[in-house]
Order: sequence, then structure tokens, then C-alpha cells
Amino acid sequence: MTTRDLTGRPVIAGAGIAGLMTALELAPEPVVLLSAAPLGGEASSPLAQGGLAAAIGDDDSPALHIADSLAAGDGLCDEAVVRGIVEAAPLAIEKLERLGIAFDRAPDGKIALGLEAAHSRRRIVHAGGDATGRELMRALVAAVRRTPSISVLEGFSARRLIVQDGVLAGVLASGPKGDVVLATSRVVLATGGVGGLFRDTTNPLGCFGQGLALAARAGAELADLEFVQFHPTALDSSIRPMRLVSEAVRGEGAILIDETGRRFLADLPGAELATRDTVARGVFRHLARGHRVFLDTRLCLGARFSTRFPAIDAFCREAGIDPTADPIPVRPAAHYHMGGVAVDTEGRSTVSGLWACGEVASTGLHGANRLASNSLIEAVVASGWVADSVRNAANSPAVRMFPQQTPIRPDASAVRGIVSSALGVLRNLGGLRQAAAELLPLATSDSASADPAIVGLMMAVSALGREESRGAHSRTDYPARAAVVRRTRLTLDAALDTARDLDLTPMARSA
Repeated sequence: MTTRDLTGRPVIAGAGIAGLMTALELAPEPVVLLSAAPLGGEASSPLAQGGLAAAIGDDDSPALHIADSLAAGDGLCDEAVVRGIVEAAPLAIEKLERLGIAFDRAPDGKIALGLEAAHSRRRIVHAGGDATGRELMRALVAAVRRTPSISVLEGFSARRLIVQDGVLAGVLASGPKGDVVLATSRVVLATGGVGGLFRDTTNPLGCFGQGLALAARAGAELADLEFVQFHPTALDSSIRPMRLVSEAVRGEGAILIDETGRRFLADLPGAELATRDTVARGVFRHLARGHRVFLDTRLCLGARFSTRFPAIDAFCREAGIDPTADPIPVRPAAHYHMGGVAVDTEGRSTVSGLWACGEVASTGLHGANRLASNSLIEAVVASGWVADSVRNAANSPAVRMFPQQTPIRPDASAVRGIVSSALGVLRNLGGLRQAAAELLPLATSDSASADPAIVGLMMAVSALGREESRGAHSRTDYPARAAVVRRTRLTLDAALDTARDLDLTPMARSA
């Protein structure tokens, strides 16, 4: 099959859980799935340890799950979206089981349910103990492989979206044998998050927000880019990406201590099971005071640790740590992006013919701070909504103008230090202005840093505009929440204009 044979088919960029599910939901309509790595590799999805949040317990209800999601989102959730996803979650679990996913079971045969921070009930559905993402990817990849309507282009990544007269007309993609232009008027971005922009991250380093750069260059609005969730307990070692010590470990009773053995967050409401943003700030501040921080599982799990969390046990032991005898050294790391391409309830962006699904999309589910394990269930549920919308959209591919040259392969290494310093757990005016000034020339260049710098710049401009502390966005110069609750919407042109103005200020020049 040649790329000419693929003309007119919807193109899905990204092959994590959101991309795979969207392709499966579109069957039997022929689709093209772009996977930058061999299918099932180099994505954040296989690294997901916790699970999927669904109100299926006898003591649970969608109303309780909705309330917990809204509380974690700190005033910025879209309640209609939260309700739609939460109420669809139980049926989504059944759908995944039909696709071959083997969820862990309790002794009575029912699906086992875990507890994570800010959940009022045990509602985390998991597989393989702490290997939920890996199990989902295994089953979904197998399902995609046996679905003849899905053409997988492995080793191909989208480099530019071709827009003509304000309408999507195609995708420029690069692969192992060169570049291809796929003529299509329907594209779904499912490219994941932005963790690769940070030095300390649990995401693959290649996940630097490529989908956001594609959408921004195409003229789409992006939303809530300032909200980056830092997981408070990543294994503190030299390995990058950092190994995640799942929140489910704290759900089983693990506590945070320092080098003296003191439980330093004991007085925090909710303690270790407070919302992720508050726990991450507590850990970050304790580290900044010169302490070390450890997750202690010795009393709550002891010898059971390796059975309940086999993957975490394995990488701890690789690092010379025995969780049954040693506390686990941890620190915060960039983990999940609540912001993304601004989409409606069908996943449609502001550019005709462009949809987004999964972490790259900003649906309004997560608000200012994602409730643990809501992300995987969002990808599963929203993929069905997106597929229905794509299926019903008119298809009229007509690429008349082709890109003159392929952009250089993107590289975030020059951007990572800037973003890490300014857009970390705690932020301030000076740091954000400095970042905008440094990122602007990179974002407007033709270098390998351009796409990562565009994403970092738009995040910095969004963070500058939010003069408050809310959810995962914490500014030391604006510690209180603002009275007016608003979401951020931003285009690339607006971000560049703002940054150019900032670049002329005395603070930016002197820096």
C-alpha cells in the first residue's frame, strides 16, 4: 500500500491509549495511525501505574466521583464534561474488558479497587498491580493489529499540519524512509503531554508537546497551558525519565518522612492523601530547606510490597533499595498536563477538521488539578466521542500547496533548563518573564528548538497572565486565589505578541 492509497482517510497522530482507542472506535472506517516509535513503545501510556477511576464499588456513586473531581479541579472544571465522563466510566471498564484487558480481581471475584489521593472511595481499577498502562497498551495494540481498517505507519511522526483557507487539508509526516504528505481533512491529535520539557519528569523525554506545537502553528486555540501537575513521589535518582512511585502506594498507607524520620506532612489536611498539588508543594518546600524526602512503606506493606507493586519493587531494587527494609527516596516531577488544545465536547478544536484526544486535549475535565486516575478513563471515554464526531464530519481532502521543506527534527534539550527553572512547582513574575524573553528567539527560529520553545513560551505567557495561585499553578508573588474564576485561551500569534512586548521591558532586557 502506498501513501496515495491512504488519501482521504482520517489521520490519528499518536499511538498511546487515546490514539489506539480512537482508531478502534472508528472501525470499520479506514484510518491511518501515526506511531513515532514501534507500536506500543515510546509513549507515556505504558508507564501509567495507578489505573482508571470508575465508580463501580458498592459504596460509591457517580455523584461522589463527580464531587471529588470538581473539588480537585479547584473551580476550573467544566461540570458538564466531568459528569459525562464520570457517568460513562463504568461502561468504559466493561468495554476494555471485552477488548481483552484483565483487571485485577478481589478474592470475591469482583474487580479490585484501589484508593488514591483526593478520592473519597476506593474506585481505582488496576491491572497487573502497578502495570495498568502496560496491560492496556498490550491489549489495545493487539486489537489494533487485528483490525484491518487501521493502517499503522510505524516510525512516522507528524511535523506540520497543512491548513488551506482556514481548513485542514493534510499532514506532513516524517518517517524512516523520508517524508510523506497525507491528504486529509480529518486529523486527530493524540500526542500526549509536555513532561519532556522538564529536567525532572516521569514522561518520555520525547513527549515535549509536539501536538500542541502542531495545533498552535495551524492557528488553533490552546487552553489552560499553565497547569502542569507535578507528581510528588518520583524515585529520586539520576535516571531520566524518572521512575514513578504510584500514588496508590500512599493509598495503601505509605507515609512521607525526611532523613530524621519525621512525618513532615502529618498536619496537612489529608496528609499524604491530600491533592497532588498540595503534597507536591509540601515535598518541594521541604527539599528546598535542605532535607531529603522518603516514602516509607515498611509498616503498611512490608513483605507484601513486591506482590502489590511488582514493577515499583523491581526498579527500586535495581537502584539498590529494598522497600521492605528501606524508605524510598522521592522528589516531585512533571507528570501530567491539564492544559492542551482547546476542544468542545466532541473533541473538535477551533480549526476545522482538527480534533484532539487524551492528554494533548483540554476538555475541562481536570480543571486546575487532575484527580488521580481520571486521565486514563478520559482517554477511553473521549475517544468514543471523538470517533463519532470524525465519522460524521465531511471529508474533502484537497492539498493544493505543499510545504517547501521539512522542519528539522525537534529537540527540547535547549529549552528544558529554561522551562524547568521558570515553570516548576513554584513560580514568580521574574522567572516567567525571563523564560519568555529567552524562549522567544528560539520559538521564532528555524532550529530544532523551535517547536519545544513554542510550547514553553505559550505556557510561560499563560502562567504570566494567571496572577493567582490555583490548583497546580502556584505563584509565590500571588499566593491567593483570585475572586474571578476563568480559563485561559491563547493562540500562538497572541503569545508571540505578548512575549515581544515583555522582551522590551527593563526586567527582560537586564536579565
